[in-house]
Amino acid sequence: MGANTTSTLLMIRPIRFRYNEETAVNNYYQIEMEGEESVDIQSKALGEFDDFVEELEKRGIQVIVVNDTLKPDTPDSIFPNNWVSFHHDGTVGLYPMYAENRRLERREDIFDLLEDKGFVITQEIHLTDFEHVSQYLEGTGSMVLDRENKIAYAALSERTHPDVLQAFREQFGFVIIDFEANQTHDGKRLPIYHTNVMMSVGDGFAVICLDSIDDMDDRAKVIESLEESDKEIIEISEKQKESFAGNMLQVEDAQGVKYMVMSQSAYQSLDQDQVDTLLRYNKEIIYSSLDTIETLGGGSARCMMAEVFLPKA
Repeated sequence: MGANTTSTLLMIRPIRFRYNEETAVNNYYQIEMEGEESVDIQSKALGEFDDFVEELEKRGIQVIVVNDTLKPDTPDSIFPNNWVSFHHDGTVGLYPMYAENRRLERREDIFDLLEDKGFVITQEIHLTDFEHVSQYLEGTGSMVLDRENKIAYAALSERTHPDVLQAFREQFGFVIIDFEANQTHDGKRLPIYHTNVMMSVGDGFAVICLDSIDDMDDRAKVIESLEESDKEIIEISEKQKESFAGNMLQVEDAQGVKYMVMSQSAYQSLDQDQVDTLLRYNKEIIYSSLDTIETLGGGSARCMMAEVFLPKA
């Protein structure tokens, strides 16, 4: 297990995936599909999920698949990285969620399952009380963690509040690099709902849409931090970001061989130079079609994977 990459992923198999009206108010990537029956949506999402897991497992990446439950109703359960993070020292972080129906995704039974598989949990840090004052921080969606250098990159939004970021800093010991990142929606520049839509940090490189950081001081701050951390910056365009090219994650197999994981739409948006640069740091790019999940859920491959960095007994 590397400092920034793990060979174990937690993924939640959906049982009632659909367009979530509670999150759509500030997730402008969500698009409601007209005329689609809920049974068809669930079937398509389930197929995409299973195919994606198969692609990961074929490369020797361990995927712990947990089935969602019919009750409570959790249409976005397929994106577990927003409510939980797992750390090298055995710490589990639990996070305050913007949408009320997403708060129902938090499941203590998953921690029991991980311990049954030999993982060690030493403590749980709950930041969830911030929900009572309408302040949110949605895990590794709101923050892109450079675990090796203990840096958390965070684009401020309704889902990424500075007060909760400071609480995370105090509890987890990360340096916070916060900034504003925007996208154009209905002719306006509006905050991107999650940082991991516009950037990803890997071993020796970072993929980032710098054009989404309108403030030049913010942009310079992020570039400086990445360069001081010896990260090669792989820049993507706003159009590529809209295809979820920023929503990628570096993982490894049991032997430490690195792979880059993304959706098919993200991969197809990349140019050859970007692909070649990623392949300097990774054996292969793993991609799979996630069209239904991306369209209705407004999230992509990285959002579906909660990295398990917990130590083994």
